[in-house]
Amino acid sequence: MEEVRISSWNDLQEALFHDSWDPQLERFRSRWVFRGLSNADYDLVTTLMRLGGPYQELERHLLRNFRKYAHRSMVERDSIWHWLSLAKHHGLPSRLLDWTYSPLVAMHFATANLDHFQRDSVIWAVNYHHAHSLLPARLREVLENEGAHSFTVDLLSRCLPGLDDLGGPDGPGSLLFMEPPSIDDRIVNQFALFSVTSDPALRLVPWFKVHPGMARRILIPASLKWEIRDKLDQANITERVLFPGLDGLSLWLKRQYSPKNPAAPTPG
Repeated sequence: MEEVRISSWNDLQEALFHDSWDPQLERFRSRWVFRGLSNADYDLVTTLMRLGGPYQELERHLLRNFRKYAHRSMVERDSIWHWLSLAKHHGLPSRLLDWTYSPLVAMHFATANLDHFQRDSVIWAVNYHHAHSLLPARLREVLENEGAHSFTVDLLSRCLPGLDDLGGPDGPGSLLFMEPPSIDDRIVNQFALFSVTSDPALRLVPWFKVHPGMARRILIPASLKWEIRDKLDQANITERVLFPGLDGLSLWLKRQYSPKNPAAPTPG
């Protein structure tokens, strides 16, 4: 698995837009999706994994009860994929991970947490075309017949009625990327999509290591974070845009007015 340590703003742009030229279209159309983490030591673990214990057995119970207690008018269709997207969006632990098509949005999440500004951050880049080339033939055919590069909840609803139909732990595992419905402006503005693993216990980093060319780690040194953060703010890539509403506005203002080198907190 490739790892790139950048040393400047320009280095970061080169790394994020690497391999984005499509010779057939003669356009820049990247096949990579991105996930920014404020601490380079963080792993690619799902919220379901973070529960600990026998989390694989809890997934169906969590989702079943979410469907039971949530109002049915919240989903466009009564499919597992519509419910899973809604549940993930509202914080229910799941096997899904958040990704974005936008390198700038990933840069935001890698540099938004002021508590981690003394630590290196990381942006993961994954070639979703490569990931989908490893899917079972029946799923590849769905994308090919549709002329699509990633799945929507409607496509998955037609070919995979349940999570168990993705496969289980007996094989090497597989990974697909799913675009959620536009539930609100947050999903739209973040250019968001989710990764879905065939097995809730499948860990992505070891899986990437056995599939060369699948993923890249782009390391951002702590010394560059303020420059990147300030340039993103000038480009209007902020909490105010990515989290529309008063919560996002408050987060943006809090960060904007925080000192660059805050004094040590006074003991309580």
